[in-house]
Formats: sequence, structure tokens, C-alpha cells
Amino acid sequence: MHSSTEITRRKLLKGLGLGSMAGMLGVFPAKAAEEKETPAYKRGLPPLTITNVRAIGTAPSGSNLIVVKVETSEPGLYGLGCATFTQRAFAVITAVEKYLQDFCVGKDVDNIEDMWQAAFVSSYWRNGPVLNNAISGLDQALWDIKGKRANMPVYQLLGGKCRFAIPCYTHASGNSPEEIADNVTKYMEEGYRYVRIQQGGYGGTSLTTEPDFKKAGFARESDQYMDQGKYVRSVPRMFDTVRKQCGEEVELLHDIHERLEPIDAIRVVESLEEYHPFFIEDPFSPEQMEWFKQLRAATTVPLAMGELFNNINEFKEPMVNRLFDYIRIHISQIGGITPAMKVARLGEFYGVKTAWHGPGDVSSVGHAANAHIDFAVWNFGIQEAARINDLQREIFPGSPIMKDGYMYVNEVPGLGVEIDEKLAAKYPMHTRSNWTVRKFDGTIIRP
Repeated sequence: MHSSTEITRRKLLKGLGLGSMAGMLGVFPAKAAEEKETPAYKRGLPPLTITNVRAIGTAPSGSNLIVVKVETSEPGLYGLGCATFTQRAFAVITAVEKYLQDFCVGKDVDNIEDMWQAAFVSSYWRNGPVLNNAISGLDQALWDIKGKRANMPVYQLLGGKCRFAIPCYTHASGNSPEEIADNVTKYMEEGYRYVRIQQGGYGGTSLTTEPDFKKAGFARESDQYMDQGKYVRSVPRMFDTVRKQCGEEVELLHDIHERLEPIDAIRVVESLEEYHPFFIEDPFSPEQMEWFKQLRAATTVPLAMGELFNNINEFKEPMVNRLFDYIRIHISQIGGITPAMKVARLGEFYGVKTAWHGPGDVSSVGHAANAHIDFAVWNFGIQEAARINDLQREIFPGSPIMKDGYMYVNEVPGLGVEIDEKLAAKYPMHTRSNWTVRKFDGTIIRP
């Protein structure tokens, strides 16, 4: 005698077997792929694809700035991303409009990782700074759209806040150590705890006004000159003067800009150890990375590196071997938020912290992208301050703000920055760009 429960179980198994067999034989049609249930996260959201990708160029403060606008099949919903490569700005715009637009139209806006990976290899040869900046504009814009769709700031999608605001460093320069120390004091009064110090022009130029190669009529009149020996002697004196006037409470940073012979860079870094720098940036050019082992053995001064790296894989070996302490990435140069997060997460495993590049030739959208990552990663180290003037704030409503040495983002969905295209168009870009630096005899110095 069988219980009613056992009979029911047998009937169920028999039914399942018959149903499976019928499905296999085609008696009952299998459910079509397009009839599959919509995932819970997409319920209530319309299908969304890219309808247009275009570049917007502007130069309100001299530096060329490029923003990529990604438009979608939902009217009025778009995203913005920074693609600024000041020195070759028109090449980036061409890459966006002639290649990226065709690559993107019709694709699902949700699949950011897939789109980044495809764009990274779609030209077969790995990307350089032009294509990386174009991809960055796309990538950041897609994160902006995803934040708007989720009704959250982007940092929430990256894991939420690890800190209430972003500590930043600013720049103090001058023609003498005393002038630099006075400027550091002013920034300390504004609330900055971290200040990068530099004597002369960018990268230690302008310490001598009339180099021999210009007297000889060699090279272009606009080419810059750097007296490497004078620079090497000036840096320790600068640190000594600033420390004596400003004390130990302020953290001091310095950027060598890769403009010394490797052995001279090691001498400079060693000479600064007694002044306890927060970090020394870019002691070597990317072609001279092997020197980091000798530098590590010679000093305990913290080091920052990576501003000139094109490919995220360039960070792997130095970080695994702990050759530097701070990840110096220009987010658009490396390809956007997606690859920057990969490098940041790798750094956490090896005790390497972030220090994103944030100079004047980054758009407000790019500064916001920096800050959203800064909020979300535990191994944040420091951020270059976003010094955004009033005109730029008009062009880019919602730009990050600085207060008491901290950066804050616009707490709205997405990256939080918009663009006034009509106002931006009043400040067209230019092709003037000369970053050539030479020795006294005219030999080019590699940055």
C-alpha cells in the first residue's frame, strides 16, 4: 500500500520526465531567449543604448580641455567624461568623432567593463595617450550615466565613502626659497596641510634666463632651458628654508619631473631625507625604471610614480616589488575610472596608495572623477587640489569645491558636473603646445 505522498511524488517525477522529453522532442516549444525574465535590477528601467558620442573642446584658462558627451536612447539622459590631452587635443577629438562614435552607437550603456575592454584592443595595437583619453571620456561618461540611472553619486557605485572629504595638496612656487616659504605659509593659513614646493618654472626651468643654445640661435625661441646642476643644488636649500620657516607640521612634496640623470635624481632624493618629504614625485623617466631598485636601497624617502604611464600593466611589476609608495595616475591618460580602479585595488594588496594627477589641464569633470575614486578606495593617499576659477565654474556647473584643504564633490547622481556648451564654445582650443626643455647646449631633456 502506498501513501498519498508517495503517489504524488511519483506523479510529479513522471510529469517532469515527460515534460523534459517533450521539450527535447519539440512537442512543446522551449521558451524563447527573448522571453526570459528581466533581471530584478533592470525592472522598471527601459532598455538603454548609446545613440551618439561627441567631443566638446574648450580653453577658458589657456589649457585645452576636452569633455566627451555620450547621449542615450532615453531623451535628456547623457553622461560626461574627461578626455583632456592638452598637448594633442585635436587628435583626441578626431579619435572620438571618427572612431569612437562608430564603435559605440547601439551598444548597451550598462556594460562598462565590456566596452572598456573592447575599446582597449579594438585598434589591435595597444593604445597610447590619444586613444586612452578618448576611451576615458567614454568610460567616465558611462559611469556618469550609471550613477544617474541608479540615482546615486558614482562613489556609491564604487563602494561608498571611506572618508568625509578628500585631503589635497596645493602648489607653492617662487623665484627664491624665501618666497616659496612665504607662499607655503599662506596656504597653511588657508587650511592646507600638504604643499608641493618648486623653485623657478615648471620642472625647475627658468633658474637661468639666457642659455647658450639661444645665444647661438639653435632650436626654437620658445624652447625652455633647465640648468640641471643648479637645480640639483637648489632643491635641498629650498627644503631647508621652508622647514625652518614653516616647521614640521606641514607635509612637503616635490616633483623632479623626470628631468635629471638617474644618478643625480638619487643624490637629490637622498639629500632630502632629513626634511621628511611626504613624497618625491617622478624621479626617473619611464625608460629608466630599473633605477628604482638602487633608489630604494639608498633612501627611505617615499616615492610617487606613474604620471607618464600609458598602459595599466606598467604599474604591475613596480607595485608588486614595492618600488614606489604612491600611484601617480592621470586618470584620462590611463583610460578612465575603470582602469584606475584596477590599479588602485592592486595597490591595496602591496601597501601602495593613490595620488591622482589633478593639474590645471584636467577638466572639472576629470577632477570630479578623481574625487569619486578617492572617496571609495581605502588606500587613498593624497589628491592634487582642483584649483578651479570662476569662469571654469560657469562653464562646468557643479564643479568640485575646495575648503580648508579638502575637496568636496557635488552630491547629486552621477559625477555631478554639467557643461554649458554655448559658453564653452566662446573659448576655442588652440594648437600651441611646446613642452620642449633643453640643456645649455641644446640637447633635449626627456620628461
